[in-house]
Amino acid sequence: MDPTGTIRLGRTNLQVTRLGLGTAPLGGLYDAVGDDAAVATVRRAWELGLRLFDTAPLYGAGLAERRLGAALAGLDRAGYVLATKVGRMLVPDGHVTDSAGQDIYVEDSGLTPVFDFSYDATLRSIEDSLRRLGVDRIDIAHIHDPDDHYAAALDGAYRALHELREQGVIGAVSAGMNQSAMLTDFARDGDFDCFLLAGRYSLLDQGGLADLLPVAAEKGIAIIAGGVYNSGLLADPRPGATFDYAPASDELVTRARRIGAVCARHGVPLPAAAIQFPFGHPAVASVAIGARSVAEIEENAAMFTHPIPSALWSELKAEKLLREGVPTP
Repeated sequence: MDPTGTIRLGRTNLQVTRLGLGTAPLGGLYDAVGDDAAVATVRRAWELGLRLFDTAPLYGAGLAERRLGAALAGLDRAGYVLATKVGRMLVPDGHVTDSAGQDIYVEDSGLTPVFDFSYDATLRSIEDSLRRLGVDRIDIAHIHDPDDHYAAALDGAYRALHELREQGVIGAVSAGMNQSAMLTDFARDGDFDCFLLAGRYSLLDQGGLADLLPVAAEKGIAIIAGGVYNSGLLADPRPGATFDYAPASDELVTRARRIGAVCARHGVPLPAAAIQFPFGHPAVASVAIGARSVAEIEENAAMFTHPIPSALWSELKAEKLLREGVPTP
């Protein structure tokens, strides 16, 4: 597969590369990265031909957006697709007692994310992101993790993004979540262009196949698959590896190792199978995967191009590690 190959994003005029760079690690996810390494990683992704960049205010409480913006400065703005998220406002440290999901980021930006899916906050969030990124427009705006805020997200954030799309301020309205059920509800209740589905369409978890993916295919909504390594387990299935940002159970580690053993019999690294698997479904337009270093983004690109024989997918189904009806590349 060619990571630099492009495809139209659903019904929009946006063209995205099949492989995109996710920037959560560049915000200091689990370990510090620093400005220089972050900028070098983005620049190497650019050199490799990747033209989809996904970020969020949450990632390092603004650090990832600022670092991505610094790396993209001076590059042709018409030459890449830029995605960020709404739903978390950043406020000065100490102004709130409960942050909205910042505990896994180890670098301090001086800001704290708090949930806010209101109409006004969404407009402010886009303005703040534009400033941190140093650009004049956002291509894709995802409503970020509205798991406990569906009504507010639909009435506030979605309404604001719909208007911004009509005004040409953003190019696509989306939502990004680690679950498929609510994205399916969004697909039925709103006019969405794409979704970022994280971790629910992977070699270990095909939950999105039961609800979201058929609806997305029917409505022409593009899927950007994130979390294809399930936050680490499918990259290195060892005890202590993480699944959905928490220590993986023994059962999941064993299953991942069994998948890895099948891959090894066919001369395929497990990460290669993991990163290419989502493209078996026609609704999947792109895979966005995080990297924290030049070496990691180079490795991801190599895994994307590694040849995979059809016999590998057949054996995974024969071993009951994939259901028979799951589409494969």
